[in-house]
Amino acid sequence: MVEQLTGEFDPGQHQSLLEVLEHAVANYGDKPAYTCFSRTINYRQVDELSDCFARFLQNNTTLEPGDRIALQLPNLLQFPIALYGALKAGLIVVNTNPLYTSREMRYQFKDAGVKGIVILASFCDKLGEIVSDTEIKETIVTQLGDLQSPVQRLLINLGAKYLKKLVPAYSIPGAVDFMTALRQGEDSSEALARAEGKGDDPVLILYTGGTTGYAKGVMLSHNNLLTNMMQFRVRCLEIISDGIENIAAPLPLYHSYAFLLHCVSMPFAGNHNHLIPNPRDLGSVIKILKKGRISGFVGINTLYLALLQREEIRSIDFSTMRFCGAGGMPLTRSVADEWEQLVGCPVFEGYGLTECSPIVSVNSPSYNKPGTVGIPVVNTEVKVVDEAGNELPLGETGELWIRGPQVMQGYWQLEQETREVLTEDGWFKSGDFVQQDSEGYLKIVDRKKDMILVSGFNVIPGEIEDYVNTHPDVLESAAIGVPDEHSGEIVVLYAVRKKNAALTEQDLKAFCREGLTAYKLPRQIHFTDDLPKSNIGKVLRRELREQHTQSVSS
Repeated sequence: MVEQLTGEFDPGQHQSLLEVLEHAVANYGDKPAYTCFSRTINYRQVDELSDCFARFLQNNTTLEPGDRIALQLPNLLQFPIALYGALKAGLIVVNTNPLYTSREMRYQFKDAGVKGIVILASFCDKLGEIVSDTEIKETIVTQLGDLQSPVQRLLINLGAKYLKKLVPAYSIPGAVDFMTALRQGEDSSEALARAEGKGDDPVLILYTGGTTGYAKGVMLSHNNLLTNMMQFRVRCLEIISDGIENIAAPLPLYHSYAFLLHCVSMPFAGNHNHLIPNPRDLGSVIKILKKGRISGFVGINTLYLALLQREEIRSIDFSTMRFCGAGGMPLTRSVADEWEQLVGCPVFEGYGLTECSPIVSVNSPSYNKPGTVGIPVVNTEVKVVDEAGNELPLGETGELWIRGPQVMQGYWQLEQETREVLTEDGWFKSGDFVQQDSEGYLKIVDRKKDMILVSGFNVIPGEIEDYVNTHPDVLESAAIGVPDEHSGEIVVLYAVRKKNAALTEQDLKAFCREGLTAYKLPRQIHFTDDLPKSNIGKVLRRELREQHTQSVSS
């Protein structure tokens, strides 16, 4: 077991996530906090606008402290305003993937008991299909250009609705416009009654796949996120300074790492976050890299690879770039080398899980070893164990167990699943297989069993199979991940037709598009007479992967 306890660190220094914003206002109030499109707001404005939203929530809705509110937003100025406003009103925030289908939204909102939601108008048609099946009573709808200047707001919103056709028709009775909510909060004569939680109170629920079944809600407390912020600072202060950095934000804020970085760590440091609503629009990413004098950039392997294939990236002045990070999926050596040669600074890899708030280990200039994900951050213990939980010698491959103040409170309303991954003495069983060398550096050997990683998104085979198996012509199915140079992996589905069924690959792909988010869609579908299974009837996905590899190479 290797324990890292280096650096200055006081785990009890802060009690509430709102202290992050208070610290930013007190020390960096007039410094730029977030830029999106053509508008920049400073930390004082974030505080004032989130006050308005909090007063609206308290005085104009039925929401009460402890209720769950979902944020289904891309990277827009509205995100931090809604986030900190919800926290000031004492609500628990549930981050939601904007790419979810209505079926996936229904599951998550019902599971978390969501009672309110802030949602982009572009996604309201899906919400309208399922809102009556949920506990949601308060819907606040924002448009793409909200919080921009009046002229820019009008142009962006009209363009999104009528030119780009990004806002399908929808009907959600009682929905309130986000800008109206801010005005009502601003005009309210009622004082803001601060009702935030603190310490080990849950503040955020993030959904993650785990290893099997549907996504689970990871409960993170104020302490979890605040200590992970400080752990990250101890490791990275040598390259990320306070009050001067311009950090690009292409990763979605609903993702655990981007949330910690751009909604917690960088605000505490008083740094400037350049929000990128759609990282798949490489033109917008390149535009920010050109004009923003960016000093920090964090992405995943697929984003780095895609940018390197754009010729205009080579005309950018990267002289201000001091820090590049990668996580979410393995960074290939060729991509890392080419990016470093182009930009002039290395890409530091790290490792984390939503259940760990998420940061477990990080490389940095003083701790960098290419090909690894660094050493554990301060106050974090790790050990590598065999199937029986016995600790293995350094250098051997086994499952990574983690213990530290960033480990989650548990899975939302899933006591049994929580007990399966958290030991009585606080060890979290990651399900990831690693090696650790004599210096403490971790190398990821394999991910959670059977999990498929598509462009940094965890895809749960069981969820795909559960949906596919509802097709009237499908007897059973199994999904596996297959390596792909662009997205890391793609989903390949093996399906068994029911007797005499004439189901085609095109038919089944069309069915999948109706109920699965784009990154979960099977790119290949193969029909087979049966699936390989163990003696107890469990589908052996490893054998399927081996069969697929053999069929491709033959």
